[in-house]
Amino acid sequence: MSPVARPSIVPIALTLDDRTGYTLWAPPWEEDGEEWQAFLGTTEDDPDDGSHSSVHLFPTPAALAEYCRSSTDHDLADHPVWPIVVGLGAADLTPDDDHRFDLDGVYDIAAENPDRWAVEELAATIDIVGRLAECLDTTSEDDEDEDGDEGQFEAVAELVSKPEIGSLGLGVEAFVGRSGEDAWIGVGGILDDLWEDVVEELNEHLDWTGAGSVTLEDYPASAEDVVDPDDLALEDADLEDDDLAEEDVEDRAAGPASPAPGVRTIARGSRLDADPVAVAKAAQFWEAVGILPVEIVVPDGAGVTLRCYVDDLARFLGRDGEIFLFDSPADLTRFCQGNEDHDLTEIASWAEVADTDVPPLPADQDRYDLTELAEVLREVADGAGGLMDHRAFAQPIEGARDFAEYAGLTRVEELLAPTAPLGRAAARGEREPGATLEAQDAAVLRPAWDEVVRVISGALVFRD
Repeated sequence: MSPVARPSIVPIALTLDDRTGYTLWAPPWEEDGEEWQAFLGTTEDDPDDGSHSSVHLFPTPAALAEYCRSSTDHDLADHPVWPIVVGLGAADLTPDDDHRFDLDGVYDIAAENPDRWAVEELAATIDIVGRLAECLDTTSEDDEDEDGDEGQFEAVAELVSKPEIGSLGLGVEAFVGRSGEDAWIGVGGILDDLWEDVVEELNEHLDWTGAGSVTLEDYPASAEDVVDPDDLALEDADLEDDDLAEEDVEDRAAGPASPAPGVRTIARGSRLDADPVAVAKAAQFWEAVGILPVEIVVPDGAGVTLRCYVDDLARFLGRDGEIFLFDSPADLTRFCQGNEDHDLTEIASWAEVADTDVPPLPADQDRYDLTELAEVLREVADGAGGLMDHRAFAQPIEGARDFAEYAGLTRVEELLAPTAPLGRAAARGEREPGATLEAQDAAVLRPAWDEVVRVISGALVFRD
């Protein structure tokens, strides 16, 4: 779902010059009435050259975890959830696929057809570059006025100001048809003109030594940079208890590990444990056949299914208005290879789906955790003002509308209508995504969303 505006810290990876470095990003959060954003780095003051900010990068998640345990001299030390991050291991600090940004691959992406994946990946990469520049630019307004220049990231500023680049945020629809093709060509031309200058500006602020804790020789080539989750688990298991805070040792002894509060990990609320590389590889097949795997999480459980659109109307793997859910991608695959009739049988590409061994692994944007929004609405309604902003409504409501459309859930459509409270909240999220949700509004929205989830749950059939 869309990010909830609670203070959080996200592991990310940057690939540049055939080298991948791991670091941390604190997405925008509000504190004392001000909005903040930061990366794991430091700012040094030089009497002669002025201030210089840098982001610390590390060759592995394990090296990043070690630095987090041992250092407090950085820009995230005062972040509200930093005490949690200190106790995380390499597995927890491994970025999901949505937070891996290949700056080397930008030209290749722009050379592809503008499908959903290319547009979203390019938009995300340029977005993180803009955020880095925003946090790293130490030029004050007085300096700009005095010197007559535009700051330390002139090329980045010029790039993000281009209307064609702004169109990336509109999604693949902005690049459909003749005018869309021209816009995509325009994106490629702008990147040809500016991208080398952009990465040169950025590279001056990237500290590949991890604040002196590693060397360039510690980095494998990016092609070799494949993180094995089992290896990470072993690395974490090898840590001695005295390397961890006493409180963290007690927490680990109390029960099974779970995602740390305030730290976004892959697909919050997801019940699937899928390798991001495998998800990206599988997506090539599913995008080609026009039928996408979807994960749905409700209070009764979680499962995977399939969805496509026919004449812009959502159609799911199901029958008679019921959506079939399966515990695992493997269970879903076995069903698809069977002979049972359902509402996707008549889709032209169904024969390819029934014959494939490509696992149906949902991408993050096709995962709908309806329970998370309910939980956060409860917290806000109970007085945790500022915990979320209106962008959090976008993805769960998008999914809910599709479920209601297919299953004929008129009550859900009424609750999500533009004039209903939830519909108005979703519309405000489009106009003002960063607008904070107040407790009194959450108190109104909470029972409405609970009813939405309850009605949708009744249309889901968990299959063996």
